[in-house]
Amino acid sequence: MQIEYYIYLAVALFSIGVVGVLTRRNAIIVFMCIELMLNAANLLLVAFSKMHHLAGVATNPNAGIDGQLFVFFIMVVAAAEVSVGLAIIVMMYRNVHSVDINFLNRLKH
Repeated sequence: MQIEYYIYLAVALFSIGVVGVLTRRNAIIVFMCIELMLNAANLLLVAFSKMHHLAGVATNPNAGIDGQLFVFFIMVVAAAEVSVGLAIIVMMYRNVHSVDINFLNRLKH
């Protein structure tokens, strides 16, 4: 497959994630949209890593694995984000009995 298809798919996924973050008020949906944006970035990193690997495999057998290493680290950070974020959402639901983001502004006062 050509690299343009991966770029179009990643841009579409990232755009859906941005629109979801900016328009939704439910904390769980916003959280899922952030994960969607991270997955779009992962898709681009793997696609460019594959393209670089195919171009440099003749000179260096380890060419193009840097993008896949970055994807691994992004997945580790996303897993930590999921555990902390879901804990915050559960505690917010226990205190406010809603996962609406607008209620967070009321906690300031």
